[in-house]
Amino acid sequence: MGDSFKRREEGKELINQFEENLRNKSYCFFDIEAYEEIIDHYLERGNFKKALKACDIALEQYPFSTELRLEKAQILTNMQRFDESLELLEEAGNLQPNDPDVLFYSGSVYSLMGKYDDAIEMFNRAIHVCEDRDEVYYHMGLAYQGMGKYGEAIDCYRESIEINLNHENALYELAYCLDMIGELESSITFYKKFIDADPYSSSAWYNLGIIYNKLEKFEEAIQAYDYATVIDDEFASAWFNMGNSFMNLDKYADALRCYEKTLDAEGASAEIYNYIGSAHEKLDNYGKAITFYKKAVKLDQLYDQAYFGLGCCLIRQDRAYEGIHFLNKALKLDAENFEYWLAVADAEYQVGNVVSSLEAYYEASLLNPEHAAMWLDWSLILYDQGNYDEAIDIVMNGIEELPEEAELYYRVTAYLIANGKYKEAFNFLENALILNFDMHTLLLEFFPKLETQKALFKVIEQFRKEKP
Repeated sequence: MGDSFKRREEGKELINQFEENLRNKSYCFFDIEAYEEIIDHYLERGNFKKALKACDIALEQYPFSTELRLEKAQILTNMQRFDESLELLEEAGNLQPNDPDVLFYSGSVYSLMGKYDDAIEMFNRAIHVCEDRDEVYYHMGLAYQGMGKYGEAIDCYRESIEINLNHENALYELAYCLDMIGELESSITFYKKFIDADPYSSSAWYNLGIIYNKLEKFEEAIQAYDYATVIDDEFASAWFNMGNSFMNLDKYADALRCYEKTLDAEGASAEIYNYIGSAHEKLDNYGKAITFYKKAVKLDQLYDQAYFGLGCCLIRQDRAYEGIHFLNKALKLDAENFEYWLAVADAEYQVGNVVSSLEAYYEASLLNPEHAAMWLDWSLILYDQGNYDEAIDIVMNGIEELPEEAELYYRVTAYLIANGKYKEAFNFLENALILNFDMHTLLLEFFPKLETQKALFKVIEQFRKEKP
């Protein structure tokens, strides 16, 4: 503890001395390690300008240092000054032609610039001299992926994983590329060979679980994750992903148990509190769900999903005004979220704010016009208020977006009948019956009077008889 405190104090003193020299424009001599510490201090704080200044001063004193050139090149890359970064890396390469870091960072910069052929050339050179070959293969895979060459990218990711089974990014990108070319399922044998080589590898079981999960084979995914947690009871990611698979199977109590194990293994985070809240919400434990959603937003005030969950639970507790407040917080953080607008629309209508509800439905329709229930719910508000023409217009917009959705045709039929437009109504009814005859009972719900139902039955029966 004493040594740690001493190092912190020495670090502060070093930075203070450097900044005093900057202010006085009087540069004193520091060794390379001190300059690297100064540069890292500014980089950790995102102060690229001062980090760059420190590099320039250091290079004046150590003009042949490859390490300092690499530091400066990385800073310039962070500032998106790619050409200058490459010039420095070229200088460093001239000083040390086969330096693995120079080759690797050159490839990374070329990738960021979209010059994938140059990037791959550098990575191919680096692969023979770098110790972290798994990283080189991974970045080479990203370059191929950027070119749309998924086959070559897959080969690189597999090489990376062969070297380091725990390379999570390579595993993720491999699954993505396999999915893109429709070979995700065939890759299961690739993952199983790691298990055959080491049946007690928690990582191998975990990665197999990820593939099953992507294939929506949730039972198999759960089994794989379960093996991973049996081998390593503290494997937080395996517990978490197992929880997600249980959620996909609507097994909410099992999901909750997994999320709680994640919390025990990994500690508190806004994400895990949010997921625990979500599991409680699905189990109708609204009070507990609210508690965990509140914990989530306390840790991360920008966690929109937790605000959304909090709002939904309050509404289900008949606390709609409070709920709307939190739904709007979620919307402020993610105004492009269709579900948030839909929830606000429904909640505003519940409390009698019809204008706000209609506005929210309009925003939702811009984001996801292919959601049939939205058109039905939106139009029903207008219908209930006697605004038949507007209700008809809304459903007609829905039919334009979803011309094969039978329920929309039945609904517009009901609205047209209510509006006295019988000829039009029966045209739409015929289309509805063609699309889905069995759904005609939906129409009768709008007309409780027996006389009207009898008249509709006649039309429907006539259609049935005439149907070839």
